[in-house]
Amino acid sequence: MENTYLGSLLHLADPTLPIGGYTHSNGLETYVQDEAVNSVASAKEFVTNMLMYNIKYNDAAFLKLAYVAAANNDFETIIKLDQECSALKSPREIREASQKLGIRLIKIFRRQKAFDLVNDYERAIADKKASAHYCIAFGMYAQLLEIPLDEALFAFYYNAAIGMITNSVKLVPLGQLDGQDVLFELEPLLKKLAKETLTIDRELVGLCSIAFDIRCMQHERLYSRLYMS
Repeated sequence: MENTYLGSLLHLADPTLPIGGYTHSNGLETYVQDEAVNSVASAKEFVTNMLMYNIKYNDAAFLKLAYVAAANNDFETIIKLDQECSALKSPREIREASQKLGIRLIKIFRRQKAFDLVNDYERAIADKKASAHYCIAFGMYAQLLEIPLDEALFAFYYNAAIGMITNSVKLVPLGQLDGQDVLFELEPLLKKLAKETLTIDRELVGLCSIAFDIRCMQHERLYSRLYMS
C-alpha cells in the first residue's frame, strides 16, 4: 500500500525545520549550570522525565486535542485549546518560545498548503484571540495533511527528544555518540508515550511540573546564556 503521508510527516517533524527550535533549551541550560545535569546518565534522566511528566501532559496532549478538533472542523475548540495552553505555560520564555515556533511553522506550510481552518486561526492570532502555540499548529497540520494521529504523536515526541539530546550534547557537553546512544535507548519510551497519549485523561491535561517551571523562570536571570529559553 502506498504511503501518502510520510513526506508530510517527515517535513512537519524535521528537527532542522527553520522555525528556531535550536535557540531554545527549555530550561535545560539552568539545570546544567546548577550541575543537576552533568553526565550521560543525568542527561538521559532529564530527557526521560521531561517526556514522561511534562510533554505527555502538556504539548503532546494539546497536539492530540487540536488534531481531533481539526478533524471535526471545530474552530472554537482550537481557540480554547490555544488559550488554555497560554494559561498553563507560566514561564514567560517558554510561552513566547511556543508562540514563535508556532507562527514560523504556519509561515512555512501556508506557502504551499492552503487550509481554511489555518486561515481562520491566523486571523484569530492577528486579532489577539489566539497565540499560535507550536503544539496546536502541529496538531492541526498533522490532521489537515492526513497524517495518522499515532504517527504524528511519535514524530512529535521524537522531535522533542532530539532537541533535548542535541542541547545536552552542546551544554554538558556530551559526545555525539553518547547522544545517539541515549536516543536509541529512548525509542521504546517514545512508542509507549505516543500510544498512551491517544487515550490520555482530559482532566490530567496541563499537569504542572513545578521544578521545570522554576528552572525556566530562573533561566531569565542567568549570568550567561547560550539559549533563549
